[in-house]
Amino acid sequence: MAAPQLSLKGRALRFLSMREHSRLELGRKLAKYAEEGDDVNALLDFLEQNNWLSQERFSESLIHRRGARYGNNRIVAELQQHGVKGEALAELKAGLADTEAARAAEVWQRKFGEVATDAAGRAKQMRFLLTRGFSQSAVRKAIKGSDDEFE
Repeated sequence: MAAPQLSLKGRALRFLSMREHSRLELGRKLAKYAEEGDDVNALLDFLEQNNWLSQERFSESLIHRRGARYGNNRIVAELQQHGVKGEALAELKAGLADTEAARAAEVWQRKFGEVATDAAGRAKQMRFLLTRGFSQSAVRKAIKGSDDEFE
C-alpha cells in the first residue's frame, strides 16, 4: 500500500523538522511539489507568521554548522546565497569578525599543528586558510600566534 501524498504544508513542516531552512531555499524545494492552485509564497508567509520559518534561526544555524571550519568570507557568501541581506547580514558579519582569528588558529592547528620551516610550506598553510574563506589578517594572526606558542 502506497503512502498517502503529503500536502505542501506537510512537506514544508517535514523539511523544517529536519533542519532550519531559509525562505529562499524552502521555496525552491516546495516549488517542485506545488500543483496548480498552490501558493508557495502564501504558505511561506504563514510559516513565518507562526515562527516555524525564521531567517534569524536559519542564520544562526548556518553559522554554527560552518563556523568551526570556514572563514567569514565563505560564511557570508553562503548566507547571501540563501537570501540573507541588509542589516541582518551586517550584524552577522560583525559577530563573525570578533572570532575569526581564533577560528582560523583552530582550523590551522587541526590541519597542520606546527609552522612550516620553509617558505613553500608556509605559503601552503596560508593558502589553505585563505581558500577556507578566512581573511588575510586572520591568517597572519593565526600563523603568527602559533609562532609565539612554539618558541
